[in-house]
Amino acid sequence: MAVREPGAHAEGAEPRDSGEATPERFRADVVRPSHDHMVGDPFSVFREMNALRRRIWAALERRTWPRDAIELYFLLGVLHSLMAAAANGLGNRQAAEELVRSGLVYAQMIDHRPLMAQLRLELAGIVYWERPRRSRDLALGGLKYFGDGPIAAQLHLRHARASARLGDADAARQAIKAAHDARERTRPNEVLEIGGEFGLSRATEHFLAGSALPEVPIPAARREAADGLRQAAALYEAGPEPGEDHYFGYVMCNMIDLATVQVRNGDLDAAVSTLGPVLELPPSRRIEALLRRLDRLRPELASPRYRRGPAAGRLDQQIEAFAAESIVKNLRGLPSGG
Repeated sequence: MAVREPGAHAEGAEPRDSGEATPERFRADVVRPSHDHMVGDPFSVFREMNALRRRIWAALERRTWPRDAIELYFLLGVLHSLMAAAANGLGNRQAAEELVRSGLVYAQMIDHRPLMAQLRLELAGIVYWERPRRSRDLALGGLKYFGDGPIAAQLHLRHARASARLGDADAARQAIKAAHDARERTRPNEVLEIGGEFGLSRATEHFLAGSALPEVPIPAARREAADGLRQAAALYEAGPEPGEDHYFGYVMCNMIDLATVQVRNGDLDAAVSTLGPVLELPPSRRIEALLRRLDRLRPELASPRYRRGPAAGRLDQQIEAFAAESIVKNLRGLPSGG
């Protein structure tokens, strides 16, 4: 934190008219937590983003050139999307939803369509577990704002996952194909330039596609899911390609989804091995998405195939202990909109 104090002091020393350097400095300050979110402790990164948000609010309270105000509103919208992703990972869906709504206000003020699409993408992920129909509708609505590139690809993949959970296998498969097509139609936009949270690596594209298909109760779909998750695991293991970031949460979620497929296929030993890195995570990195997926795995371990087996019982105990000690269980509240 101390290394940023000179920048904060320079902001205070500037005239009330915001100088050219201030929006540029704020953009750099927003890029940093977007990348930190991919690999850092969620709560620490959230606190950093909340402090940055207060600084941008303070800058807007000064007399500001219109072009600088537009940039600051854009950065606030981006920051609210990042904070919503972190809040959702920390298990506070109410704060996450409020943050997205506030971000949408900023995006609408400057009519920034890629940012509006990104915020709807974020909200589709937040509401998925409790309201899959709402998640599907938000994903489709986001595509009306921006239909090309990584943002659109992720919207299609959110649509696929929600459709699969609702039992519409055809819609899920069509959405996955549409995602791959949209990814190839990449065109530059300011949101993608931030990088980090706002990119889409090839590994994550395969993970998001593979994680949708296990919801489809068709053997062929589950085989496709296993292939996609294994391909994602190999790409994650190889590390990010140039210009990519790998979000630790997605890496771990891919392992859990792959282990779930392995358990369903009768390969418990492989599942135990796959889950090893997940279960070794410190409590500060045990985010909501991991707990949700592990909770979905536990009934598989209680099925007749495994009910009497000691290995399944030990794994179930490990999962229970993992969930009992997590940042999600220990955290009480987070700042939300503004």
